[in-house]
Amino acid sequence: MSVAIEDIRRAAEIIKDGIVATPMTRSRTLSEISGAEVWIKFENFQFTAAFKERGAISKLARLSAAERKRGVIAMSAGNHGQAVAYHAKRLGVAAVIVMPETTPFVKVKHVRDFGAEVVLAGETLNDAAARANDIAKARKLVFVHPYDDPLVIAGQGTVALEMCAAVPDLEALIVPIGGGGLIAGMAVAAHALNPKLALYGVEAALYPAMFAAVSGEARPSGGDTIAEGIAVKSPGTLTLPLIREHVTQILLASEADMEHAISLLLNVEKTVAEGAGAASLAALLGSPALFKGRKVGLVLSGGNIDARLLAYVILRELAREGRLLTLRVEAQDRPGFLGRLTTIIGDAGGNIIDVTHSRLFTALPAKDADIGFSIETRDAQHGEDIVQRLRQAGVKLRRGASAADID
Repeated sequence: MSVAIEDIRRAAEIIKDGIVATPMTRSRTLSEISGAEVWIKFENFQFTAAFKERGAISKLARLSAAERKRGVIAMSAGNHGQAVAYHAKRLGVAAVIVMPETTPFVKVKHVRDFGAEVVLAGETLNDAAARANDIAKARKLVFVHPYDDPLVIAGQGTVALEMCAAVPDLEALIVPIGGGGLIAGMAVAAHALNPKLALYGVEAALYPAMFAAVSGEARPSGGDTIAEGIAVKSPGTLTLPLIREHVTQILLASEADMEHAISLLLNVEKTVAEGAGAASLAALLGSPALFKGRKVGLVLSGGNIDARLLAYVILRELAREGRLLTLRVEAQDRPGFLGRLTTIIGDAGGNIIDVTHSRLFTALPAKDADIGFSIETRDAQHGEDIVQRLRQAGVKLRRGASAADID
């Protein structure tokens, strides 16, 4: 079965009372950074913080009375599961959600909080899918697929209807790809409204399933990614032909670029994005020449990121920018030495946020100690100034976590 613009318009009517008409705004700062005119569609403003509600309602609202009585099942890395669980509860339908064991705790908790039965199975979405199919057959449940269902694809396509209505003269859209439901539906809608609009998909570089399927280029797939929402090893059978027909190019986003994009969205737009949600910005920043001077719409597809992981991303970004400096110092065992070190750092304007002190787990002489400093700085040059002041004072130090090669 294929999907046409009429299906997407019908889905828009069906779901309109159950979703948020999310804002789409121009980002002046990201436009300056990227060289493109950047417009962001904030799908993280949906109640479950992701676009998946659109497809879930489109499917659930059209279940027969008998199907509602049987109940539904879905496999999900998080956002689809939350959407199905929430709207199934709202419509009085029992739901089972099968999730990979690696799913972030926050997403599992939200699905349970919405009243669904949660089953954790396997390491990947493919593992969860196999378990979900077994349960569906055994319990005669209706399967609500996250992307390989024409009703779901039509629901996801309503994102493009709203984006094109808000900014009719967009020249390009950048859309995250997992199984492809979002970009397939959006591509059909966008090209029906504006055939010249260029569609760009983006996958996590560790999971390039759709890229490989479209290009014919064999690529390894797997690994720990911050974008678990698009960590799909097998492209959708319904979505693949639509992507081949409508999508200009599929880009691959590195883990570092997605972390950087999460941090930028937090600091610039004051909004929280998960890894998959930040992938469109990561692709834009990773290929600036491709989009320079163009009016580009980005889909911020979701904001469900574990708080601890978000904290790590922020700190890692500070370290990359040189605003968080880690030093290992060979400390002499004599009174006042630690005070001398902290005075030098303080006089240089550094803010010490953490100190560790070790005499046991070090290759230093027994009379010496290995002291670690985490220091907040204004920028990379400020950090370098602090290092130079310490070295000018005769302090032996190195950057990093080991004292084995102190200079």
